[in-house]
Amino acid sequence: MYRKTYVETNINNIEENIKKIIKTYPEYKYYFGVVKSNGYGHSYKISKYIVDCGVNYLAVSSLEEAIQVRKILKDTPILCLEPISIEFIYECIKYNITITVHSYEYFKLLLEQDINKNLKIHMKIDSGMSRLGLTDKVDIKKIYDILEKHEYLELEGIYSHFATSGVNDKEWDKQMTNFLELTSNINLKKVPIVHMGKSVTLLAHEKIPFCNGVRIGTIMYGYNQLPKLGNGVKGKLRELRRNYFVKKYNISPTTTDVPFNVKPALSLYSEVIQVKKIKAGTKVGYGATYTAKEDTYIAVVPIGYSDGYRCGNNHSHVIINTKKYHVIGGICMGMITIEVDKTVKTYDRVTLIGEGISVKEVATHLNTTSMEVICMVDNNIPRILIKDNKLVDIDE
Repeated sequence: MYRKTYVETNINNIEENIKKIIKTYPEYKYYFGVVKSNGYGHSYKISKYIVDCGVNYLAVSSLEEAIQVRKILKDTPILCLEPISIEFIYECIKYNITITVHSYEYFKLLLEQDINKNLKIHMKIDSGMSRLGLTDKVDIKKIYDILEKHEYLELEGIYSHFATSGVNDKEWDKQMTNFLELTSNINLKKVPIVHMGKSVTLLAHEKIPFCNGVRIGTIMYGYNQLPKLGNGVKGKLRELRRNYFVKKYNISPTTTDVPFNVKPALSLYSEVIQVKKIKAGTKVGYGATYTAKEDTYIAVVPIGYSDGYRCGNNHSHVIINTKKYHVIGGICMGMITIEVDKTVKTYDRVTLIGEGISVKEVATHLNTTSMEVICMVDNNIPRILIKDNKLVDIDE
């Protein structure tokens, strides 16, 4: 690590979150730990720790990600949630990667391959998100029947993905109805793994009776994305709105009361590389967009938009020595400028995400989601894994 700009991942928090999830929702046989996008920015190396906590299946987006995780865990099953190009199917067999069949056209191409070793398949059903997935029950039946008799292609699972939480809308219920209709010609009980739920729907809904698997991503990393009613007048108005929609659309029973709290595991740090005093009227940054109103101090920090610290972070704040300071002068490609005071010194640590600056706070400032914030931190920034306050690994 040649500059002290890095992500710190708290393994203890992730482990504690997973244990709470499994203890609270023990009805599942398969807990899919979603580690796509470099483990939501936390590092693929968290995979071995989450498996030790009870996660028994991993999920990624691409074959590149799957191979990265396979280098860390030799035997844990890995599902690729996006289709893998047919030309790389033999790589999936080599690395023991479970593939997704998302269309009948893709399945026909798969059958044309000379496959003579076992390859596990999960069929993806588009129940209403209108992204990936099968939408024709006849095609689903054809695939099911062929796989039931195939020597090497094994239908291990079937799944879908909810577009909403279903707390204030009818879409969850519509997708459930669609899924059952699309799979009505096959015997779901004969499919070893059926998984539809994700973090937010796991928290909001009763267990889906025919599902024995659930995918956990955001909640595992410490982010509860259930809509909250809140207190005061706004809370009362949200409650009235929710009750109105529940009655109007006959929405299935849901809850926003989760019986445990989860802890975020990701922090983003850098350091001060220069401090200088500037006079009132001095311009700062590209375009001379900031003018000092009085004599003040500025600190330069080596992180910028090429690191995933977006230009929209201008006018936000960071923490140095437990005190908040504002970002001024625009975000550069690899540096930012902070208005500080004389107590700040070169090499002081700068907190950009962490204690005192939550991911949600950053996301609100950027008008985006918490997931985008943690995933947009560039993978070239080292990930330091901490457990029991000790360094256990570094992902450079």
